Amino acid sequence: MSRTVTLLLVDQVGAPLGALPAYDVPEPWWQEVGSVVTEARRRYGLDVRTWNLSAIWRLDGGHGSTWLKQVPVFLRHEGAVLRWLADAAPGATPTVLADDGAGRVLLDQVPGEDRYQAGVEERAAIAADHHAIQVRAAHDVAALIAAGVPDRRGPVLARWIRAALAPHDVSTVDGLLAGLDDRLDEVRRCGLPDTLVHGDLHPGNVRGDGERRVTIDWGDAFVGHPAFDILRLTETLAPATAAPLLSAWAARWRAEVPGCDPERAVALLRPVGPLRLAAVYAMFLAAIEPSEHPYHAGDVPACLARAAAEG
Repeated sequence: MSRTVTLLLVDQVGAPLGALPAYDVPEPWWQEVGSVVTEARRRYGLDVRTWNLSAIWRLDGGHGSTWLKQVPVFLRHEGAVLRWLADAAPGATPTVLADDGAGRVLLDQVPGEDRYQAGVEERAAIAADHHAIQVRAAHDVAALIAAGVPDRRGPVLARWIRAALAPHDVSTVDGLLAGLDDRLDEVRRCGLPDTLVHGDLHPGNVRGDGERRVTIDWGDAFVGHPAFDILRLTETLAPATAAPLLSAWAARWRAEVPGCDPERAVALLRPVGPLRLAAVYAMFLAAIEPSEHPYHAGDVPACLARAAAEG
């Protein structure tokens, strides 16, 4: 699988200058830029670099391959999450070799490939793996928050969403925002515990080699409701395909917390999932450099439209 890329040229203030002829690169995923940069240099003598929230460098040495990851300050809690996971769920995440506490971590090599094309059975296994992590984390919420993991529980989540979206046109979700506190109060009554939420648990954030699965990219993690992750893991699936995964997820939580109502929690949070993502992208846009805005300029309205449709 490959992809075709077209490089758009702009001046220092972002005004368009034109485009280079399209060329093919072997990696199909848009965030893989190594071949894009190499081919731009080889074909046209251009020295480009790209930046979108995080940058990752592979370092090869006597130890083998390691990965240096740098994230902006609002994602710097990833290191704290990985340290906690190293103790709570050994082997479930990349091994941290060094962490400066300010958004820069050195990670050991993880064999395999990102599982963007994971089928239903593999997604079910990912959900089961993640459930074990969330059960463990539910007992350590206070420590996670003390370590810097964002608190997105109940009323705190509602306030954060409204504040992040304040600069944007939210007319399509006025009703959802107005009733958000009451909705989240109903979610609380469903009886599931708050826990560590990955925040972006799609299959591309899982790396595997057929024997081992490792969940990567914990920069969007927060403390909140576990349903957000199963909704993200199943959001691209047809309802009939997603239903068994959601049923299995609900059964695990009913076994863990007798008397809880996971299905109702999922139904209540279904529109809140894209609403929360709209707030995440709004936070990005408020904090990143103008040159990064093209990556996310359309994400807020797109997520708001999804929230309105689900609500």
